[in-house]
Amino acid sequence: MVKSDHPLARRTVIKGAGLGVLAGGLAGISTPAVRADTSAGGEIWSSEYWAKKGDVPLWMYRKRLGAPKAGEPSRPVLFFVHGSSVTSRVFDLSVPGQEYSAMNEFARYGFDCWTMDHENYGKSGRTSGNSDIASGVEDLKAAVEVVTKETGRRKINFLGESSGALRAGAYAMVAPERADRLVFAAFTWKGEGSPTLAKRAEQLEYYRSHNMRKRDRDMIRSIATRDKPGTSDPAVMDVLADAEMQFGDQIPTGTYLDMTANLPVVHPEKVLSPVLLLRGEYDGIAAVDDLEAFFNRLPNGDRQFVILPGTAHSVVLATNRQLFWHVTRAFLTMPTPIAT
Repeated sequence: MVKSDHPLARRTVIKGAGLGVLAGGLAGISTPAVRADTSAGGEIWSSEYWAKKGDVPLWMYRKRLGAPKAGEPSRPVLFFVHGSSVTSRVFDLSVPGQEYSAMNEFARYGFDCWTMDHENYGKSGRTSGNSDIASGVEDLKAAVEVVTKETGRRKINFLGESSGALRAGAYAMVAPERADRLVFAAFTWKGEGSPTLAKRAEQLEYYRSHNMRKRDRDMIRSIATRDKPGTSDPAVMDVLADAEMQFGDQIPTGTYLDMTANLPVVHPEKVLSPVLLLRGEYDGIAAVDDLEAFFNRLPNGDRQFVILPGTAHSVVLATNRQLFWHVTRAFLTMPTPIAT
């Protein structure tokens, strides 16, 4: 195991700008940040793509300011990775009168934003598998090839939420040469101290014997109330439910099985990229002690651990989502250190 030169003291909390920030030093940075061009103008352009994982078609979606033009410089890519119970719509939700699309927001910051539906989710192909974390890694391998072909970028930034963070982290372990900066939101390492995972473990035998589980409107609505009512708007969860239920009321069990029986699936000493860990103050899955232990074992000195106040498990659709946007943008556009 590679030990960190900058262990995080149990009570080391830097308070600032309304955020609890647990930050590592800058020593040992091996991958300089690529600054997004925030001066890029124009309307937000979007397009659909398809990747193939063997015979499985995987739906992909892209947003950026302005359509791509021949000969123009490439923009930094930010790839959004969805979690267990929702599709990639969670990153591009259209809510009347309010901005809830993280893809729109980061496109305006100058990023070339991509996402995908994993196998057995959304518009992607249906198989007899359970779409576990290992399957998600293979999905990302196929998707990254499409991104590279379209953008010319061989290293891209990843932002995953919940089990999407596990997918992104597991991919970064096996393809470190393709992973630039990593944002792990609502991440869990070993799952220790998680009341939500302890409750889910009661259904472990079901997850082992069934590859699909029921996911109805009430389950989606519970995202706003499960950890701390008031941290997400229930009306927004209804909009999300409208977007999700078009794909049916069944969702894969693979990531639930991994998170209740197979953790850890991401090993910090094998994650070589810069990492931002994001946790909502009231998250019932991502326990602070579990995340601190993971953070302290990351080998790259370019790392941050941020606790977002007034936020629960879902940071992407939180009432305080602007805090998530702010710290993520700051991390992704960090200047290259002068001394390392």
